Amino acid sequence: MYRKTLLTLTMILCVTLGYTLSAIAVELAFEAEDADTIEAPMVIGVPADGAAEGGPEPVDPSGGKFVWVPGPPVTGGGGEGFMEFVINIPEAGTYAIWGRVVAWDGNSDSFWINWLPADSDENPQETNNTEFRWGVAQGNEWHWDRINHWLDGGTFDREWDLPKGKTNLIIRTREDATMLDCIYITDNLAADEAEVNPKLPSEVIPAVEAHGKLTTTWASIKSTQ
Repeated sequence: MYRKTLLTLTMILCVTLGYTLSAIAVELAFEAEDADTIEAPMVIGVPADGAAEGGPEPVDPSGGKFVWVPGPPVTGGGGEGFMEFVINIPEAGTYAIWGRVVAWDGNSDSFWINWLPADSDENPQETNNTEFRWGVAQGNEWHWDRINHWLDGGTFDREWDLPKGKTNLIIRTREDATMLDCIYITDNLAADEAEVNPKLPSEVIPAVEAHGKLTTTWASIKSTQ
């Protein structure tokens, strides 16, 4: 009777623990200024730089900095410059990206986005392929915006099917003065910001640390049997 009870409890624990682990969303977050590559004219900026160009001075960017192409919003800018992140995806799955952004107006509210290997290595600065165009939500203060397809026929949230391991996220200038503070990557594909709850890099527990905590908890459970 004791062995049957212990076996039943063990099975319940394993099922419950497995459900809990599967319900935990993958979360990665990066400061824009920590990109592996930042290619001019895209540069690292601080809030006063925006005011110097006649625009807003968005206070308190995460880490005190952001990335942009300096200058007032102009039609036809943004043909050069990019940032690239080399990102290790902890498990294969479907992912979304949220960016913390400032977009002054209709001439400073877009980037080009390629995430390899899900996307091709096409350079949309040259091809103007709207599949890679992110229409950034406008606003003079830092706010979260999910990366989308800004197509000629409408705007739709983007998702990427990615393998486990190394990926390359390339964010190219499309319009000067569009500001990017940080990015948040998750396998929570909900469209509602409140449901996703995007986090700053300082708020995300590194994957290694999180896995360590789970291992310790499991070891503690085993040691009490």
